[in-house]
Amino acid sequence: MKALLFCFAILLASNAFAQSKPPVVGEWEGESVCQVPKPCTTEHVIYDIEQDAAGQLTMKADKVVNGQREWMGTLNCVWFAPKLSCPLTNVSRPGDWVFTLEGNTLRGTLTLRDTKIVFRKVTVRRKGMS
Repeated sequence: MKALLFCFAILLASNAFAQSKPPVVGEWEGESVCQVPKPCTTEHVIYDIEQDAAGQLTMKADKVVNGQREWMGTLNCVWFAPKLSCPLTNVSRPGDWVFTLEGNTLRGTLTLRDTKIVFRKVTVRRKGMS
């Protein structure tokens, strides 16, 4: 009986953990600055980070061109406070996005896996905050 209660308590705790909303969930806006030569360009970006019912985080990434949002892709992410990790896969040059939360600012880099080159540096702020 004690083992059953213990398992039930672990299940409840893990479910509560999966349901808690990480502080990175929300809308973020800022700059994605190229760290390599052309054709890469610096972009104004908006990221929407969401959590589904199972606790999975996704980041929808848009760039802003002529005042309009253009979808660039959606990444699956993992939150390990204060870091958000979003692997970039299914592309010609896979890489790893790693962000650090600092108050209402996310600072991150995209590092290419094959060369270990930092391709982009990003600073985005929670929308509605200065």
